[in-house]
Amino acid sequence: MSQQFGIVAEFKTPHEVLNAAAELKKQGYDKIDVHSPFPIHGIDKALQLGQSKLPLIVFVGGLIGCSGGMLLQWWVSVVEYPLVISGKPLFSLPAFIPVAFELTILLSAIGTVFGMFALNQLPRFNHGVFEHSRFRKATDDRFFLSIEATDSQYQTQKTKNLLEQLKASAIEVIQES
Repeated sequence: MSQQFGIVAEFKTPHEVLNAAAELKKQGYDKIDVHSPFPIHGIDKALQLGQSKLPLIVFVGGLIGCSGGMLLQWWVSVVEYPLVISGKPLFSLPAFIPVAFELTILLSAIGTVFGMFALNQLPRFNHGVFEHSRFRKATDDRFFLSIEATDSQYQTQKTKNLLEQLKASAIEVIQES
């Protein structure tokens, strides 16, 4: 049984889709997404997207890597195998920096990869906009704006009329299969 995904509107220029996204946000729509062949300057402001959580994820990964590397080396050198070699101290910070640095970079990179997957909700093998008849143009020369049917403001005819007023060149109601 198929259910309605929402509406996908096609625009010819980035300026048109930018204005449409800003207007829809003003009207109170929340579940809006813009699909374009290249990044559009100002689209994040028009969609009122907040700051990304990715920098925090990367920082925490780096912090865990650095502190974990230092803690591991301290534990091995001071607690588990305390060997005094040539009068050097058991905990020698300069000797521990390379390992701590490498673990900082490693866990930051791992945090970046898995953070991006989580924040982008990947892997996602199907999405409602893929049912649009001309959505392949989103990677070529067209700009699409999708509104999900689960949006609190969504009413099929009202939303369609609003998109027509916003100069959408084509509007299609999408059914998920």
